[in-house]
Amino acid sequence: MGEGCTWSGTEPIYLAYHDTEWGVPEYDGRALFEKLMLDGFQAGLSWITILKKRDNFREAFDEFDPEIIAKYTENDVERLLGNAGIIRHRGKIVATIGNAQAWLRIEEREGFSNYLWGYVGGEPLKNRFTSMRDVPAQTELSTRLSKDLKKEGFKFCGPTIVYAFMQAVGMVNDHMMACPRHEEVSALAR
Repeated sequence: MGEGCTWSGTEPIYLAYHDTEWGVPEYDGRALFEKLMLDGFQAGLSWITILKKRDNFREAFDEFDPEIIAKYTENDVERLLGNAGIIRHRGKIVATIGNAQAWLRIEEREGFSNYLWGYVGGEPLKNRFTSMRDVPAQTELSTRLSKDLKKEGFKFCGPTIVYAFMQAVGMVNDHMMACPRHEEVSALAR
Protein backbone atom coordinates (compact mmCIF):
# COMPACT_ATOMS: atom_id res chain seq x y z
CA MET A 1 0.00 0.00 0.00
CA GLY A 2 2.94 2.36 0.50
CA GLU A 3 4.06 4.65 3.28
CA GLY A 4 1.92 6.89 5.44
CA CYS A 5 2.43 10.61 5.99
CA THR A 6 5.92 10.91 7.42
CA TRP A 7 6.37 14.70 7.29
CA SER A 8 4.87 15.23 10.75
CA GLY A 9 7.67 13.34 12.50
CA THR A 10 7.27 12.62 16.21
CA GLU A 11 6.83 16.10 17.71
CA PRO A 12 3.45 16.08 19.55
CA ILE A 13 2.30 19.49 18.25
CA TYR A 14 3.11 18.41 14.69
CA LEU A 15 1.37 15.03 15.08
CA ALA A 16 -1.74 16.72 16.50
CA TYR A 17 -1.76 19.15 13.57
CA HIS A 18 -1.54 16.26 11.08
CA ASP A 19 -4.16 14.20 12.90
CA THR A 20 -6.76 16.93 13.41
CA GLU A 21 -6.25 19.87 11.04
CA TRP A 22 -4.05 19.28 8.02
CA GLY A 23 -6.07 18.55 4.92
CA VAL A 24 -9.46 19.15 6.53
CA PRO A 25 -11.54 21.19 4.06
CA GLU A 26 -11.85 24.76 5.36
CA TYR A 27 -14.58 26.96 3.95
CA ASP A 28 -14.52 29.92 6.35
CA GLY A 29 -13.03 32.96 4.61
CA ARG A 30 -11.41 34.38 7.73
CA ALA A 31 -9.83 31.03 8.62
CA LEU A 32 -8.55 30.72 5.04
CA PHE A 33 -6.99 34.19 5.33
CA GLU A 34 -5.30 33.22 8.60
CA LYS A 35 -3.82 30.05 7.12
CA LEU A 36 -2.56 31.82 4.00
CA MET A 37 -0.93 34.51 6.15
CA LEU A 38 0.72 31.93 8.42
CA ASP A 39 2.00 30.05 5.37
CA GLY A 40 3.48 33.33 4.14
CA PHE A 41 5.20 33.91 7.48
CA GLN A 42 6.56 30.37 7.27
CA ALA A 43 8.52 31.12 4.08
CA GLY A 44 12.14 30.30 4.82
CA LEU A 45 11.28 28.65 8.13
CA SER A 46 9.90 25.31 9.29
CA TRP A 47 6.15 24.92 9.76
CA ILE A 48 6.66 23.73 13.34
CA THR A 49 8.11 27.17 14.15
CA ILE A 50 4.81 28.73 13.05
CA LEU A 51 2.72 26.13 14.87
CA LYS A 52 4.52 26.86 18.12
CA LYS A 53 3.90 30.59 17.67
CA ARG A 54 0.39 30.35 16.19
CA ASP A 55 -1.45 31.49 19.33
CA ASN A 56 0.93 34.45 19.62
CA PHE A 57 0.23 35.34 15.98
CA ARG A 58 -3.52 35.15 16.56
CA GLU A 59 -3.31 37.45 19.55
CA ALA A 60 -0.92 39.89 17.85
CA PHE A 61 -2.97 40.06 14.63
CA ASP A 62 -6.45 40.44 16.17
CA GLU A 63 -7.40 36.81 15.45
CA PHE A 64 -6.53 37.46 11.80
CA ASP A 65 -9.64 39.55 11.26
CA PRO A 66 -8.99 41.13 7.84
CA GLU A 67 -11.34 44.04 8.56
CA ILE A 68 -9.20 45.07 11.55
CA ILE A 69 -5.82 44.30 9.96
CA ALA A 70 -6.67 46.28 6.80
CA LYS A 71 -6.75 49.42 8.98
CA TYR A 72 -3.38 48.85 10.67
CA THR A 73 -1.02 51.81 10.65
CA GLU A 74 2.73 52.20 11.01
CA ASN A 75 2.17 52.17 14.78
CA ASP A 76 0.77 48.64 14.45
CA VAL A 77 3.74 47.60 12.31
CA GLU A 78 6.10 48.88 15.03
CA ARG A 79 4.04 47.13 17.73
CA LEU A 80 4.30 43.85 15.81
CA LEU A 81 8.02 44.29 15.15
CA GLY A 82 8.46 44.53 18.93
CA ASN A 83 6.53 41.31 19.60
CA ALA A 84 9.03 38.50 20.30
CA GLY A 85 6.19 35.95 20.18
CA ILE A 86 5.83 36.18 16.39
CA ILE A 87 8.14 36.24 13.37
CA ARG A 88 9.32 39.86 13.29
CA HIS A 89 9.78 40.43 9.58
CA ARG A 90 8.77 43.90 8.41
CA GLY A 91 8.06 42.79 4.84
CA LYS A 92 5.75 39.98 5.95
CA ILE A 93 3.97 42.19 8.48
CA VAL A 94 3.39 44.97 5.93
CA ALA A 95 2.31 42.35 3.37
CA THR A 96 -0.28 41.02 5.83
CA ILE A 97 -1.88 44.48 5.98
CA GLY A 98 -1.99 44.75 2.19
CA ASN A 99 -3.24 41.18 1.96
CA ALA A 100 -6.09 42.03 4.34
CA GLN A 101 -7.05 44.92 2.06
CA ALA A 102 -6.98 42.58 -0.95
CA TRP A 103 -9.03 40.02 1.00
CA LEU A 104 -11.70 42.68 1.66
CA ARG A 105 -12.00 43.45 -2.05
CA ILE A 106 -12.38 39.77 -2.95
CA GLU A 107 -14.74 39.14 -0.03
CA GLU A 108 -17.02 41.96 -1.15
CA ARG A 109 -16.91 40.90 -4.79
CA GLU A 110 -17.56 37.16 -4.40
CA GLY A 111 -16.46 35.86 -1.03
CA PHE A 112 -12.86 34.83 -0.37
CA SER A 113 -13.85 31.20 0.23
CA ASN A 114 -15.82 31.07 -3.04
CA TYR A 115 -12.89 32.66 -4.86
CA LEU A 116 -10.37 30.08 -3.62
CA TRP A 117 -12.59 27.01 -3.83
CA GLY A 118 -13.55 28.00 -7.38
CA TYR A 119 -10.04 26.95 -8.44
CA VAL A 120 -10.87 23.33 -7.56
CA GLY A 121 -14.50 23.39 -8.65
CA GLY A 122 -15.70 23.60 -5.04
CA GLU A 123 -14.44 20.08 -4.24
CA PRO A 124 -11.09 18.92 -2.85
CA LEU A 125 -8.72 17.43 -5.39
CA LYS A 126 -7.97 13.89 -4.22
CA ASN A 127 -4.49 12.72 -4.95
CA ARG A 128 -3.60 9.09 -4.41
CA PHE A 129 0.07 9.27 -3.49
CA THR A 130 1.74 6.24 -1.93
CA SER A 131 5.13 7.84 -1.31
CA MET A 132 6.10 11.24 0.05
CA ARG A 133 8.57 11.45 -2.85
CA ASP A 134 5.64 11.75 -5.25
CA VAL A 135 4.15 14.87 -3.64
CA PRO A 136 5.03 17.97 -5.65
CA ALA A 137 6.22 21.22 -4.05
CA GLN A 138 4.00 23.14 -6.45
CA THR A 139 1.66 22.46 -9.35
CA GLU A 140 0.33 24.25 -12.43
CA LEU A 141 -2.79 25.05 -10.38
CA SER A 142 -0.84 26.48 -7.42
CA THR A 143 1.19 28.57 -9.88
CA ARG A 144 -1.99 29.93 -11.48
CA LEU A 145 -3.61 30.67 -8.11
CA SER A 146 -0.39 32.32 -6.90
CA LYS A 147 -0.29 34.59 -9.97
CA ASP A 148 -3.97 35.46 -9.58
CA LEU A 149 -3.58 36.24 -5.87
CA LYS A 150 -0.67 38.52 -6.72
CA LYS A 151 -2.82 40.29 -9.35
CA GLU A 152 -5.39 40.82 -6.57
CA GLY A 153 -2.70 42.48 -4.43
CA PHE A 154 -1.45 39.59 -2.27
CA LYS A 155 2.22 39.15 -1.37
CA PHE A 156 4.19 36.22 0.06
CA CYS A 157 2.03 33.79 -1.86
CA GLY A 158 4.36 32.08 -4.32
CA PRO A 159 3.42 28.74 -5.94
CA THR A 160 5.10 26.63 -3.23
CA ILE A 161 3.44 28.57 -0.40
CA VAL A 162 0.11 28.35 -2.21
CA TYR A 163 0.43 24.58 -2.72
CA ALA A 164 1.26 24.06 0.98
CA PHE A 165 -1.78 26.23 1.77
CA MET A 166 -4.01 24.22 -0.58
CA GLN A 167 -2.90 21.00 1.13
CA ALA A 168 -3.41 22.41 4.62
CA VAL A 169 -6.93 23.74 3.99
CA GLY A 170 -8.10 20.62 2.17
CA MET A 171 -8.34 22.04 -1.33
CA VAL A 172 -5.99 19.15 -2.13
CA ASN A 173 -5.98 15.88 -0.20
CA ASP A 174 -2.32 14.90 -0.10
CA HIS A 175 -2.50 12.51 2.83
CA MET A 176 -0.76 9.32 1.71
CA MET A 177 -3.06 6.47 0.71
CA ALA A 178 -1.69 4.41 3.62
CA CYS A 179 -2.50 7.21 6.08
CA PRO A 180 -5.83 6.71 7.90
CA ARG A 181 -6.50 10.44 7.49
CA HIS A 182 -6.72 10.12 3.69
CA GLU A 183 -10.19 8.57 3.79
CA GLU A 184 -11.26 10.48 6.91
CA VAL A 185 -10.46 13.82 5.25
CA SER A 186 -12.10 12.72 1.99
CA ALA A 187 -15.32 12.11 3.89
CA LEU A 188 -15.29 15.68 5.24
CA ALA A 189 -15.68 17.39 1.86
CA ARG A 190 -18.88 19.34 1.34
